[in-house]
Amino acid sequence: MNTTEFNSDTHTVFETINTWLKNNNLSLNFEKNYFIHFKTRSNRTIDMKIGYNNKLIPNALTTKLLGLTIDSVLSWRIHIHHLTTKLNTACQVIWSIKPLMSHNTLLLIFHSLLHTVRSYGIILWWNSCHSIQIFQMQKKVIRNITGCGNKDFCIILFKKVKILPLMT
Repeated sequence: MNTTEFNSDTHTVFETINTWLKNNNLSLNFEKNYFIHFKTRSNRTIDMKIGYNNKLIPNALTTKLLGLTIDSVLSWRIHIHHLTTKLNTACQVIWSIKPLMSHNTLLLIFHSLLHTVRSYGIILWWNSCHSIQIFQMQKKVIRNITGCGNKDFCIILFKKVKILPLMT
């Protein structure tokens, strides 16, 4: 399929959608909608304009869908950056309360703050080259909880606290 056919088919489908919306007394809010043109890094970008009645839907490079940040090349770089920011905050919490809490309480906090955030949507973003950052963050927290140094071998620590590591 060439670019002209693709644009024509997209326009036809969008016209059909808008007809259905109009027939069902619904309308599309052009200020709150946008589209993402998914592509590989090697293919060329198609200049697309999608609209209805002289109103265009803008193109976006990323979107947040059910808590997952998706970009147009599905690299998951932005999502993993967002995750590492959240996980870093949780690491700081564990680090600051460590002197006041027992080992079991720290593990409970790990599971509630880090494990749940790390595990959400993992089947989608785990295979990304950027997921190593999450594993490194996880090692940092486990070393903090167990009181080990930065050079200690983490696989033994994960077994000791019975946590399955995110391996890349």
